[in-house]
Amino acid sequence: MMQTYSFCFQLLPVVASILFILTLRGLSTPSTSDRGNLYGMLGMAIAIFYPFLQVMDFSSPSDTTTLPILIPVVAMLLGGAIGFYIAKKIYMTALPQLVAAFHSLVGLAAIFVACAVLTAPQAFGIIDDGTSSIRIANAIEMSVGAAIGAVTFTGSVVAFGKLHGLISGKRQQYSGQHKVNLITATITIAAITAFVINQAPWLFVVVILMSLLIGILLIMPIGGADMPVVVSMLNSYSGWAATGIGFTLGNDLLIIVGALVGTSGAILSSIMCKGMNRSLVNVIFGGIGGGGAQASETTQSSSDGKNVKLCSPEDAAFIMQNAGSVIVVPGYGMAVAQAQHAIKELADMLKLDGITVKYAIHPVAGRMPGHMNVLLAESNIPYDDVFELDHINHEFSSTDVAIVVGANDITNPAAKTDPTSPIFGMPVLDVEKAKTVLFVKRSLGSGYAGIDNSLFYQANTMMILGDAKKVIEGILRAMKEQAH
Repeated sequence: MMQTYSFCFQLLPVVASILFILTLRGLSTPSTSDRGNLYGMLGMAIAIFYPFLQVMDFSSPSDTTTLPILIPVVAMLLGGAIGFYIAKKIYMTALPQLVAAFHSLVGLAAIFVACAVLTAPQAFGIIDDGTSSIRIANAIEMSVGAAIGAVTFTGSVVAFGKLHGLISGKRQQYSGQHKVNLITATITIAAITAFVINQAPWLFVVVILMSLLIGILLIMPIGGADMPVVVSMLNSYSGWAATGIGFTLGNDLLIIVGALVGTSGAILSSIMCKGMNRSLVNVIFGGIGGGGAQASETTQSSSDGKNVKLCSPEDAAFIMQNAGSVIVVPGYGMAVAQAQHAIKELADMLKLDGITVKYAIHPVAGRMPGHMNVLLAESNIPYDDVFELDHINHEFSSTDVAIVVGANDITNPAAKTDPTSPIFGMPVLDVEKAKTVLFVKRSLGSGYAGIDNSLFYQANTMMILGDAKKVIEGILRAMKEQAH
């Protein structure tokens, strides 16, 4: 009986790993995402309870490990309750900063585990036989894992601040920043090497402190337009931090899961950079400037003397009702206004009139990877109506109306025509090729990249200024009135 239990117990990490692989596979397409989430929850449940089962002795009726295990169980239940509360209360617009905040917790956990291992290595069984020193391999693993965790922690905190508006979205650059980064990284590597050799606790503290500083120095100079890539990169960092600590603890499941998260995050970051026509190194160590007050002032001066056609919701309703095809381009403005449900209702009304409606998604639309896809899925927009840039860009030239809802930088023709533009070379949606462009935006201010959008001033563009949700609802009312 005990042999059967032992065999089944040893299979749990394998089962959880398979479930996490199926999770990534399921999340690769909207139609299978629900199933992917279910696999992920089952895999995480196994991963959480596996360490508890690992230390419990079910063969003994007087198990003395019950009380120590009760503490992490209570902590797990408390953390689960907090997570459930946050998930229920969080607005969809705040998902990017929520993801960044959760990444920071992963990094912090890696630091805490590494510190626990340093203070009580005997408890983790990583002491060399006949000595009181931590094995060299384990010292490397725990120091590297803690360093990556520290970078993830402070980097995620800064990213949260930028996404939540607590820190300016524009680049925080200064003279000689790359030299400072190089010096800081060199000191960190030297401290890790020295710690592995003589294992002095103060060297480990230096590793942690310098790594915390690196996280701040790396993310602060990155502008708002690059934040989707930053979020996916921090996701990758958190995975590699978990992998390093997994090696230290001898936890195969943590190693596998961390590697999956780290690899998938790196691949996603590469895809995002391709969508921006930029290298990952350029994003991490350079970055497009952010918006904010400075960007608005730039827009005001650069837009002087240019003609803008203003349009009312009633005019927009008339134009769309007489169209044969409409492409909706959602952006962060839609997310802020929570306009996705109104857009779904608008699309349904247009479809009743026989008008074809599609949605064009840019890889870096919003503030995190897949931000727009999540919002559209929330309002039950059919998956078959949603298309990525590469699959829909050729359709704009034959489309009657393109309605842009708060998507600024990803529709800016300057990326294709102005070599002096900071976003030159970045693939953008060919919105300007549509017969009529309806641009819903709060104002003529710049987007997160902090540059003027030449699409505003083209002959076929009509601006509808105002809150996206109120504007779309105004169009809906006008369509209903015109129908009667």
